[in-house]
Amino acid sequence: MRFDGKVAVVTGAAQGIGEAIARRLFEEGAMVVLLDINEGKVKMAAGRIDENGKNAVGIACNVADQVMTSGVMERIRQEYGVIDILINNAGITRDVMFHKMTSEQWNQVLDVNLNGMFNCTREVIQGMREQKYGKIVNLASVSAFGNIGQTNYGTSKAAVIGFTKCLAKESARANITVNAIAPSYINTEMLQAVPEEVMQKFIEAIPSNRLGTPQELAAVAAFLCSDDSSFVTGECIVVSGGSYM
Repeated sequence: MRFDGKVAVVTGAAQGIGEAIARRLFEEGAMVVLLDINEGKVKMAAGRIDENGKNAVGIACNVADQVMTSGVMERIRQEYGVIDILINNAGITRDVMFHKMTSEQWNQVLDVNLNGMFNCTREVIQGMREQKYGKIVNLASVSAFGNIGQTNYGTSKAAVIGFTKCLAKESARANITVNAIAPSYINTEMLQAVPEEVMQKFIEAIPSNRLGTPQELAAVAAFLCSDDSSFVTGECIVVSGGSYM
């Protein structure tokens, strides 16, 4: 029970990777607050994790909205105490070739994937510095290294990695670790919508010859949130089944 007594916030947690990370932290003792823009789905996810609703709760939050995010984080602090762990997982895609991309498609992705991370992290960092303890894990993507049709998404995820490395250097002396995870193809509801012939091409490009699972990603996140990784900070761990060695 590596997270007994810890308060963890996971964004984009209504399903998939976010829900899997929240579940893993809960199973290891954390009080977990799941945030997502979809109130109904995030409350259902929290209920799937903890049917008693005591140590896993779901709250609606649009992380791209600074005022809303500030209010939600203050509510969490008042009800549960200082936030020890933050998982910045919320993200969206608006895939399109760049020459057809609109300003709206660009800004929507940057607002959620980058500004949302900034809004959430800014709300927790001072409390972590004061207590001289904190774990921040940011979800990047292998799209940061280049992917067709994802100039907006890849840019946002490359910025996540830069943010992670800079904040890690600033926060290390306060005993706060800041790391990123860059997954490739993970078997989530979003990916299951891809046509079968396209999915097969994805799998063939992976040396492990299969998709990753949200639970495997959650295991990496749990390591980075634990004291087992106390000397690991500023890193971007690629979880890709060998695709990006």
